[in-house]
Amino acid sequence: MRKRQSTESDATGRIKVLNKMGRRPFLTVAAATAASALGQDRYHSGGAPVRYPEPDVLVLDPRFAAYKLGNSPIQRIYHSKEMLWAEGPAWNAVGRYLLWSDIPNDIQMRWLEEDGHVSVFRSPSMNSNGNTFDYHGRQISCEHGTRRVVRYETDGSVTVLAESWQGKPFNAPNDVVVHPQDNAIWFTDPGYGSLMNYEGKKGELHLKEAIYRIDAQTGDILKVADEPSKPNGLCFSPDYSKLYVSDTGATHDPDAPHNIMVWDVVDSKRLRKGREFASMELEGRAGLADGIRADIDGNIWASAGWVGEGYDGVHIFANDGDRIGQILLPEICSNLCFGGKKRNRLFMTGSQSIYALYVETQGAHIT
Repeated sequence: MRKRQSTESDATGRIKVLNKMGRRPFLTVAAATAASALGQDRYHSGGAPVRYPEPDVLVLDPRFAAYKLGNSPIQRIYHSKEMLWAEGPAWNAVGRYLLWSDIPNDIQMRWLEEDGHVSVFRSPSMNSNGNTFDYHGRQISCEHGTRRVVRYETDGSVTVLAESWQGKPFNAPNDVVVHPQDNAIWFTDPGYGSLMNYEGKKGELHLKEAIYRIDAQTGDILKVADEPSKPNGLCFSPDYSKLYVSDTGATHDPDAPHNIMVWDVVDSKRLRKGREFASMELEGRAGLADGIRADIDGNIWASAGWVGEGYDGVHIFANDGDRIGQILLPEICSNLCFGGKKRNRLFMTGSQSIYALYVETQGAHIT
């Protein structure tokens, strides 16, 4: 029998089908290629309709089939050629709106669930990145421009929660979550904002990249880990017994792993037994996970990108670290969150667009 000939990528950058590929990997790549081809057209003006079930939501493992709705398409709810890098989505349940950052444009944007209206929410935003809401409904943001973590109070004032560690300014706080038992705020500081030169100056890192915890009562800041090369997105497990953190150190170190790490949380204050939870390598290609969120069943939904068609979008991992599903997007996905009335709508920031998808589960936490 003749060997199957390898097919080079066509003009649209289709995935290469490699020689000697096993049956399951071949079918996975073929399905991803076909689905991505369909997905590209729908977002063009007058694009083709979607044939249910959604072709760009891939079931890689039977465990993911229960989370895919048969009549739920991926929707691009907002797109702007003026938007440069959408990041840090957070859902406000009281206001029923999605908030996100456009980091280079130094603004925060808001999408209203009521009628889909989009407007500038905050300008300037101090080049904010990650956002969340605490258990009192107050917005917390990581500011690249000022290297701070801040909280917006109900009276409109701003409280600076963290701006330095042992006398040195942070590199650029990136993503942030809140622990409900003690309202402590956990954030990562990988340093990307310091290296992006928003003010036209050469960036530099003042501290080793690390994960920090802010005590809600005293304001004391504790470094809880500096093991990841560049800790980025973070989230707790549904019961808050574990902390997951994506490592994007490969952006500056070719030897750094492309993975998501996990730690056990001790007394809601300390981390122990750091280890790899999941690899971002897929069919010989390794991209990066950025923002991550857990659902109520303990699955981890990770934004993924920097590879291309058939990879970029969202990767879903079971609580044992197995990749069980994918959501393919035509843009790099930077971050995500669960929201909507029932917290069963996944919102995804994709470079210059915002995408949404209803799923058969709920986000484990409020945002």
